[in-house]
Amino acid sequence: MTSRRSWLIPTGLIALTVIPAIGGAIRLGDLASGGPVTEENARFHEMPVPVVVHIVAALVYCLLGAFQFAPRFRRRHPRWHRRAGRVLVAAGLLVALSALWMTFTYAFPAVDAGAVRVERAIVGVAMGTAIVLAVVAVRGRNFRAHRAWMIRAYALGQGAGTQAFTTVPWLLLVGPPGQVGRAVVLGSGWLINLAIAEWIIRRRGAASASVGERRAPARAAVT
Repeated sequence: MTSRRSWLIPTGLIALTVIPAIGGAIRLGDLASGGPVTEENARFHEMPVPVVVHIVAALVYCLLGAFQFAPRFRRRHPRWHRRAGRVLVAAGLLVALSALWMTFTYAFPAVDAGAVRVERAIVGVAMGTAIVLAVVAVRGRNFRAHRAWMIRAYALGQGAGTQAFTTVPWLLLVGPPGQVGRAVVLGSGWLINLAIAEWIIRRRGAASASVGERRAPARAAVT
């Protein structure tokens, strides 16, 4: 039972990846087949490299990263954890950098201008910075900080999955979102993920401190 429970979070994260993965696959198929060019997708046809890099890197990042949330599997396969971590760093940086590339070079529709463009720029910078700080932390053997920064980066990378759930209620209650609505539904997706990430980080930190407190008397007694 414990083994099955340890896979609940990775399974949930993989499921969260399904919706944006389907959207990404449709986008790649459209570009590969030379589908019809519309106002909504013209920027992708004119400059396909950033969006292709973003979709592929995000898929690798979200799917592979989900397995890092299976603690028993991670502890039993430390070599896999390290190798997967290197792939995640590379994929995550590609996600962040390609997002910034698109934010500053693509001509977005009016609904995605203004606040949405600012949000995307902030998230791209924050995600890239978190990954760099995670690498710096692990090189300094600060594994707790490394874990915290990687969790934050992953939360931002999973934004598209959560945004699917924040968009649907808006569509049902208000209708197609305008500039303000888009900023709200996209921003709330990232904020929800970050709030959950901080809860996980603090919960794990409290659990580690509790374990340390229980072990300290035993070490003192032996001494």
